[in-house]
Amino acid sequence: MGYLLLSGAIAAEVCATTAMKYSDGFSRLWPSLLTVVGYVVSFALLAQTLRTVAIGTAYAIWAGVGTAAIAAIGIAFLGEGLTAAKAAGIALIIIGVVVLNLGGAH
Repeated sequence: MGYLLLSGAIAAEVCATTAMKYSDGFSRLWPSLLTVVGYVVSFALLAQTLRTVAIGTAYAIWAGVGTAAIAAIGIAFLGEGLTAAKAAGIALIIIGVVVLNLGGAH
């Protein structure tokens, strides 16, 4: 159940960060509200996750997967370029999350 909550926390964080892009420096109401609500939901779900998942593992996965997802969204939908360095960074994040989970994080 902890990893399901963590998935929800990551999804909410990714939605909030994407909405922040469209908030125009928090000058547009609806994207700004979506940003705030998304982060509140994300932190609430992350807090619930910490009941069953170690804090180091949960936070590393939350931050890493969220970062990789936002980078992918930027590349796929927002016209950001994909350089070799960016691709390597995303790959390292994914590898790090896998190694963390295989390394006895459960």
